[in-house]
Amino acid sequence: MELNALTAVTSVDGRYAGKTAPLRAYFSEFALIKYRVHVEVEYFIALCELPLPQLKDFDKSLFSDLRLIVDKFSLEDAEKIKATERITNHDVKAVEYFLKEKFDLLGLEPFKEFIHFGLTSQDINNTSTPLMMKAGMQEVILPQLEAVMLKLEQKAESWKAVPMLAKTHGQPASPTRLGKEINVFVVRIEKQLELLNQIPYTAKFGGATGNMNAHQVAYPEIVWNEFAVKFVKDYLGLVRSFPTTQIEHYDNLAALFDGLKRINTILLDLAKDVWQYVAMNYFKQKIKAGEIGSSAMPHKVNPIDFENAEGNLGIANALLEHLSAKLPISRLQRDLTDSTVLRVIGVPLGHMVIALESLAKGLDKLELNEAAIHADLDDNWAVVAEAIQTVLRREAFPKPYEALKDLTRTNTKITETSIREFISNLPISDELKAELNQITPFNYTGI
Repeated sequence: MELNALTAVTSVDGRYAGKTAPLRAYFSEFALIKYRVHVEVEYFIALCELPLPQLKDFDKSLFSDLRLIVDKFSLEDAEKIKATERITNHDVKAVEYFLKEKFDLLGLEPFKEFIHFGLTSQDINNTSTPLMMKAGMQEVILPQLEAVMLKLEQKAESWKAVPMLAKTHGQPASPTRLGKEINVFVVRIEKQLELLNQIPYTAKFGGATGNMNAHQVAYPEIVWNEFAVKFVKDYLGLVRSFPTTQIEHYDNLAALFDGLKRINTILLDLAKDVWQYVAMNYFKQKIKAGEIGSSAMPHKVNPIDFENAEGNLGIANALLEHLSAKLPISRLQRDLTDSTVLRVIGVPLGHMVIALESLAKGLDKLELNEAAIHADLDDNWAVVAEAIQTVLRREAFPKPYEALKDLTRTNTKITETSIREFISNLPISDELKAELNQITPFNYTGI
């Protein structure tokens, strides 16, 4: 069966292929191969600029031709490498052979044995992966997250003066402001982004077991650790992990996944809250012509965008949890399990992208129903009891809490009238009564 959006096994490349398409440049098999080629080319150039004795006469004007191999890397090139891999049964070696053929075509045959010189496959994989992750985060994930943040900030500003009944334990509580409640999510995400941005994109680069053995035995006069640090930083824009085993220890990558997981959890919390506000009729949703909410009930406009976000954030977090827990663990100097799970990095990020787009779409649909919010406040005058007893405490009124408790815990509904009558019957000054009568569910909203 031919692979397309209808025959794909996962929804990331199937139903939601259009939404996740931007990730293909960073997390597909094609992308991994291209980044491997990129690292190999930059490594060869770095050896020339060191220079190794055998490369000191390499024409530096040809560096641009070498980098064109990466810039013009095509699907046909990737397929050629995959064809070689089917023979070698080794993906990184297939990249090396591909580049050697390119060197032959460029008339660089005498230099081609310095492609992949002294390296092991993980020197390429453990630099390609953080490069992919860094670019994918900067070009896709963070911009989409920032787009959602901007919408939340706009909503928080627009609704900052809207009083709203709070619900703690699902019960009426001291009033708040809608904008402030939205801003809680903005600030939480901002704090997590600050932590996320402190995590370096680290890469292992050190030969077969991390000690640059082959480099050292071939050229003992060169300080190879200094070269490795410079190469990873200046040529790749990463931070070198040292010391390591044969593979990157992935602690920082795990921290990155954990950071994304925390952000997703906050977004999941947001999605559930907004869903509840829709259920409470605090929000209506803009209706798009032609859309159907229910196959049986024509009146329904379901909060499907927030439900979609909730589901996809949950899947993303389940995978991110496994990645962050598994990757830092490897038997002795290495086993192959990291290679297996690294290939699914794009899947949780794909579900994140789907969720972020759904959240953005859902937020755009929201229309404030101030009448419902107002009615809920007006139906819960009991919430001003806290304010009244606090002012009475200030005035040294005897047992103010108990007095309000007796009033509000009867089976009789507390209304504006009953609150006013209670205040009227208090043995306090008219001035204090006037102060208490100014308190309503609509203005008792704090700072």
